[in-house]
Amino acid sequence: MTNAHRNAATFAALLGLTRTGSKLGDFWIQSDFCARVKGASDEAPVTYEDPHTKEKTTHGTADGRKACLHHCLTYTATQAIVAGLGARALGIRVHPGAAAAALALSFGTHYVADRRVPGKGVLERLATKTGKGSFYKLADSGMNGAFHLDSAWHHGWETLAVLIATTKATSR
Repeated sequence: MTNAHRNAATFAALLGLTRTGSKLGDFWIQSDFCARVKGASDEAPVTYEDPHTKEKTTHGTADGRKACLHHCLTYTATQAIVAGLGARALGIRVHPGAAAAALALSFGTHYVADRRVPGKGVLERLATKTGKGSFYKLADSGMNGAFHLDSAWHHGWETLAVLIATTKATSR
């Protein structure tokens, strides 16, 4: 196998592992509380109803930031575990510095996207500036534009993160 083929195979494997970690972190690991409160602000507070106790609490900016931070930490940890175990099983050795840089990029861009403060979130503003504002707000006929734009944002940044992680990767 040529070096170029080995690099391409390593990239493909790490991208698949990272995407799997991303989906697990976003949909299975993320708590209901974090999912609902991570976009809360003082101007647009979120009322959360505990599914077990039915107790309602209202959350503003500080709680929104904490919920988003908690989600991004568990999300990134899930990616690290899945990619790390998968790479080990496949005989891929990822350089620790490249792995740390890739995870930091994933963490930071995930936080930026998931702090969806209504009218102020990065994705909503970017969608509006690029003519996708109506699509972002679409929540009809089984479609959710914000979700799809969020997902595309994450896929793009994760691809760049995997390119970084692939730097100096070797076989075990």
